[in-house]
Amino acid sequence: MIATTVTSSAIVLVGAVFLACAVEMVEALTIVLAVGHTRGWRSAFEGTGVALVALAALVAVLGPALVHVPLSALRLVVGGVLLIFGMQWLRKAILRASGLKALHDEDEIYRETVAELEAVASRPDRDRIAFVMAFKGVFLEGLEVVIAVLTLGTSAHRLGLAAATAGVAIVLVGVVGVIVAKQLSSVPENLMKMGVGVMLVSFGTFWTGEGLKVSWPGSDAFLLFFVVFYAIVCAATISVLRKATPDKVAVA
Repeated sequence: MIATTVTSSAIVLVGAVFLACAVEMVEALTIVLAVGHTRGWRSAFEGTGVALVALAALVAVLGPALVHVPLSALRLVVGGVLLIFGMQWLRKAILRASGLKALHDEDEIYRETVAELEAVASRPDRDRIAFVMAFKGVFLEGLEVVIAVLTLGTSAHRLGLAAATAGVAIVLVGVVGVIVAKQLSSVPENLMKMGVGVMLVSFGTFWTGEGLKVSWPGSDAFLLFFVVFYAIVCAATISVLRKATPDKVAVA
């Protein structure tokens, strides 16, 4: 029974971290590719490298500190944070799936980034601008990866597993980026975001309860119930919204 609950918790943790990291890195990679193709790869790689160093330093500082926080207090705080983040992800994903909001378009992001870079093509500081854009894209998206890894990993006492999963996700997205060389629109991003939202809300509910000393039936295995429950709620909400506004035109 103990082995089953541990395995269930680990599976949900891996799924949540992997999807969250993959989604954020797809967005970061789109920006980096746009910078590289438009202004040259040197600025793109330099901006990416500095951003990764900054993120690594952030993990080195915050990771050990979180480990020493009392588990019940940590899970209560992290649970609340994950509920907020998860509900935001789900809200956007549900609106997009129901047609009330335009789907996230990586091709459009790529075109907008290229247009912005081309607009400053004649400026003497264009390399600095390209560096800043690459740095900003990787750092901001990577910051969400760091938050996901630290909060999910430390609360589950599996920081190593969470970090390894994030590493695998980043490598896979990088490989995909090299293969497609430019556009990432084929990635089912909204479906991935829906999955991330469901898992974050599930973890948030579970850990908030544990922080409040709630004894869940089946211990960690009850996480799977929350995942299924929230997935059904999302599917039902999307169905209701589609029927209520069948002629609604999605706008960005």
